[in-house]
Amino acid sequence: MSSSAALSRAAEAFPPATPAAPWLQSYPAGVPAHIEQDPATSLVDLLETAFRRHASRQAGLFMEQPLRFDALDELSGALASWLQQRGLARGARVALMMPNTPQYMVALAAVLRAGMVVVNVNPLYTPRELEHQLKDSGAEAIVVLENVAHTLEEIIEHTSVRHVVLVALGDMLNWWRGPLVNFVVRHVKKMVPEFRLPLTEGRSVTRFNDAVAEGARRPHSRVAVRGDDIAFLQYTGGTTGVSKGAVLLHRNVVANILQTEQWFRPMLDKVGHKQMTVVCALPLYHIFALTVCYFMGLRLGARNLLIPNPRDLPALIGALSGHRIHMFPAVNTLYNALANDPDFARLDFSELVVSNGGGMAVQQATAEKWLKVTGCPVCEGYGLSETSPVATANRLDLKEFTGTIGLPVPSTEIAIRDDDGRDLPIGERGEICIRGPQVMAGYWQRPEETAQVLSADGWFKSGDIGIMDERGYVRIVDRKKDMILVSGFNVYPTEIEQVVNLHPGVLECAAVGVPDPRSGEAVKLFVVRRDPALDEDDIARYCHDNFAGYKRPKYIEFRDDLPKSNVGKILRRELRSSSSA
Repeated sequence: MSSSAALSRAAEAFPPATPAAPWLQSYPAGVPAHIEQDPATSLVDLLETAFRRHASRQAGLFMEQPLRFDALDELSGALASWLQQRGLARGARVALMMPNTPQYMVALAAVLRAGMVVVNVNPLYTPRELEHQLKDSGAEAIVVLENVAHTLEEIIEHTSVRHVVLVALGDMLNWWRGPLVNFVVRHVKKMVPEFRLPLTEGRSVTRFNDAVAEGARRPHSRVAVRGDDIAFLQYTGGTTGVSKGAVLLHRNVVANILQTEQWFRPMLDKVGHKQMTVVCALPLYHIFALTVCYFMGLRLGARNLLIPNPRDLPALIGALSGHRIHMFPAVNTLYNALANDPDFARLDFSELVVSNGGGMAVQQATAEKWLKVTGCPVCEGYGLSETSPVATANRLDLKEFTGTIGLPVPSTEIAIRDDDGRDLPIGERGEICIRGPQVMAGYWQRPEETAQVLSADGWFKSGDIGIMDERGYVRIVDRKKDMILVSGFNVYPTEIEQVVNLHPGVLECAAVGVPDPRSGEAVKLFVVRRDPALDEDDIARYCHDNFAGYKRPKYIEFRDDLPKSNVGKILRRELRSSSSA
């Protein structure tokens, strides 16, 4: 059977939610209770169908230079061939460490088409963070932007990485713009720190364009990728804060693409047959953009406007000018910054039909300002890396702000349960538990931690405390775990504390989240000195060297002691409530 037929065949539907599920009565007209999915269908089937179906369309636009679907097909096939020629076996883990660039789109498809597993890496990681992820995943190859190659240089000898593909920002731009961009990035803006990757026996370092050219000489070996094969190790703190890979199978991500597509369908139909333009400002290494922008965008034949640095608002607004955008996934901080920028308000929003917010809570003031500026309401949703990610979403046809995370998407069940796993009545607070075809297979090589969050019958414990109302809408009211949410990125106190406690001047410490007007929450660190001379600058420098920017404490407070329970456990909740930050 062709991959196109596999995608359209309703061979085996995931069982629909029980008819008693209150959320079904609140579904918009035209949205089904469940998706129809062939569980054998893989992301490779989805990609190759999109390449054929939309061959002449633009799949991406970067610095105003398009990347067509047929070119993405050809280039990713060539890079897949290069990976296979390196002797990497089916199921080998390949890390991708880049911002939103055409090279990312190519590499992501290449790894999957080669039958291998993608390990997404935040390019802002410190050497410590990168080393943990590469070692834990067992990655044998990495495609990395040269701007952060110096980070890889520091730790590569301690990992299993044997093949490095170096990406320069201008690699896929035209004959004159590419070299110009690379010259400016390297020599004018000096954004590429000096690095020297070791060429020990068995290790190769190859430029991206050279790897593609070499791979193009021989077609890649087609691999029979199945729905039950692993597609991603998507790293997250899970429930404990020790970064671990959520094992996402091909069928998990395919399911979430189909679920999200069905939820968006009533609004997407308004666009008609014209090509949609999607703002890809959220990083593709984050599960939200990965599913909603990359995969769903390709399936729908959409064009992704690739934004490598969304913090550069003038550049972002410049990239959007001249385009009529149709879909804009973002987090609250980005919506808020743009809605308050007068230059953004001058853009054309006449065709914007979907503004889907996730990653962190959308604030009412932000949602109201965004609606006023764009005329398109923010549809807030909820999900996790462990759920590929979308689990719930608000209706897209609502103009008013609900303050909820919405309704379970098709083929998804939500239960509110107590600590003993018993279902609670409507209106009572308990842990949000999720079951559906998008739920991960488990944590990579961590069976005990998998068992803590994933039941034998497929229910995932989110760690978030919520309430469901009689209409099926879910509201988050608290967190069972101490995770801190900074601009949509998870920060786990345990990780912060474990690293800071290694500082010789620290006796003990505790990290908590405190409200922050810009990022939703910020990290506050409480420190008990071992060395009386230890000061805030010492801790700040240490954290700068060991944590990506979003994890670094914004506030540091020294105390003589920390509040503890009668068994000696530090009481983070008490620190949060007493914090003046």
